[in-house]
Amino acid sequence: MAERQATIASRVGLHARPAKLFIETVKRQPVPVTIELGDSGPLDASSILTIMSLGATNGDVVTLRAEGEGADAALAELAGLLETDLDAE
Repeated sequence: MAERQATIASRVGLHARPAKLFIETVKRQPVPVTIELGDSGPLDASSILTIMSLGATNGDVVTLRAEGEGADAALAELAGLLETDLDAE
């Protein structure tokens, strides 16, 4: 199983627009992806409700996991997205 940590760069955390962009990217991946913040346990990263209720804020470190062919590339893309300020103009 591939695993990658990412620090949330968006000033508003994973809410509204950043969450929507993240979910859209997760759904394009060839493998299922989970996300975890602290002791939350692995959660489905393709669910907008899950992502918004996660409560990830700027500077939080989340753990992404995926298994299967293309997992490493999927996590690299998703981590890169989370480490970008998606609200920057």
